[in-house]
Amino acid sequence: MTSSTTVADQAAEPPPISDSRKGLRGHPWLTLLTVAFGVAMVALDSTIVAIANPAIAQDLGASLADAQWITNGYLLALAVALITAGKLGDRFGHRQTFLIGVVGFALSSTAIGFSSTVPLVVSFRVLQGLFGALLMPAALGLLRATFPAEKLNMAIGIWGMVIGASTAGGPIVGGLLVEHVNWQSVFFINLPVGLLALVLGLFILVDHRAVKAPKSFDVPGILLLSGGMFFLIWAVIKSSEWSWGDPKTLLFLGLAAISFVAFAFWENHTAEPLIPLGMFRSVPLSAGTVLMVLMAFGFMGGLFFVTFYLQNVHGMSPVKSGLHLLPLTAMMIVSSPVAGAVITKIGPRVPLVVAMSLTAVALFGASTMDVDASTLEMSLWFGLLGLGLAPVMVGATEVIVGNAPIELSGVAGGLQQASMQVGGSIGTAVLGAVMAAKVDDDLPAKWSGAKLPPLTGEQMSKASEAVEVGRAPVAKGTPPELAGKITSVAHDTFVSGMSLAFVVAGVVAVVAAVVAAFTKRGTNAEAGAGAGHI
Repeated sequence: MTSSTTVADQAAEPPPISDSRKGLRGHPWLTLLTVAFGVAMVALDSTIVAIANPAIAQDLGASLADAQWITNGYLLALAVALITAGKLGDRFGHRQTFLIGVVGFALSSTAIGFSSTVPLVVSFRVLQGLFGALLMPAALGLLRATFPAEKLNMAIGIWGMVIGASTAGGPIVGGLLVEHVNWQSVFFINLPVGLLALVLGLFILVDHRAVKAPKSFDVPGILLLSGGMFFLIWAVIKSSEWSWGDPKTLLFLGLAAISFVAFAFWENHTAEPLIPLGMFRSVPLSAGTVLMVLMAFGFMGGLFFVTFYLQNVHGMSPVKSGLHLLPLTAMMIVSSPVAGAVITKIGPRVPLVVAMSLTAVALFGASTMDVDASTLEMSLWFGLLGLGLAPVMVGATEVIVGNAPIELSGVAGGLQQASMQVGGSIGTAVLGAVMAAKVDDDLPAKWSGAKLPPLTGEQMSKASEAVEVGRAPVAKGTPPELAGKITSVAHDTFVSGMSLAFVVAGVVAVVAAVVAAFTKRGTNAEAGAGAGHI
């Protein structure tokens, strides 16, 4: 796609029935309601299962590595398939891919609930991720094709609110279901939600095809990009086990780099590429992509430690820890639509710079929380974090999708979601490495300073592993006074590591605020098929 392509050339074909918008079918706000149900399932399952993992492990006899793959299998499949899934939507229509994604996601969720072995659970979790990848870009493509430019940001704001609320609300919902029903209910809940989304989709969604929609598939490009994404995410996931300097980690990072270079070479020499690299000549689109990666780095990486902090340091139940995250969820719910309205009025640049600056302040503030931090102090920083993140979710999405041609809206939606998944995975891994290094440095000195019984190298290593997730390495039968000292040292060491991790995340947020200065309103925002229909 060259820069001389006109908006008229990119315009989507109108719906096949000229008066379809007079009723339910094709109604923009009902379209938003429909895709929200599907998107909520995918976002919720990215965090809800973490709460269920201990119960699954106990019931099915899973090891720690098995339990990790129940989460990682889903995230890996989702991240690898998102951009290709977006291309499928551009080729065959976003309505069809959305409905297939809804059905597949709901059925694979139900299959997990009936699974009696860990391999089956992991396999169906991978299927969940693949079908979830069909859902997410299709939802954005439907919104862009349905809403006129002046209301698109409001719609994306509500869409972002659903994702943010579902992601942050996962621990609360998961805790309630696991504590009061069973772990299977965490997956069975997707069946009625998926059925509702399917029924609404059949009656409400209208398919839109861009005039220049792709007519063929770039199979080599799909294989190279999927391979590169797999190698990258695999290296990131395994880095906590192997370490970043391990030859195996470096091997997969090298394979990822080779795959991405080969992909870029191929895309420049094929007639109909998976991702026309000319898209990235748009500085705002490139900035929006980088911004989404950096935002997810701080958000998902930070949220990872907060869960351990609340449950293992403060001793909260999963439900109570989820309730302590309500300020984060509430601010995302409130500020997402507001951010959409503000961005529509003044453009994304200023709101995004301000939002990432607020996010940085929240992360630096969270770094000051100690072992005895009050609920009020936690609520302040969590609420400010939600206030800062919501406009970024909305604005960066508008920048990426709005600066892409309409015939590539699915690819752009996949790019937006893939950026978020990659950023979250890298953030969790990098901040986890920061935490581990800080704990390894501080624990021996704090242990000896508290005059605790000396440990061998192997014992100290095992103690560090426990402290990295906020647990105190107290052996059975330890006298209460000694156990109290060990717990105090463990929690103090964990908090020092968490504080450093939040400082690193805050620095990343400052960099993101600078990147946000290069964004601007989408030049193709007027190209949606919904223009003028509301």
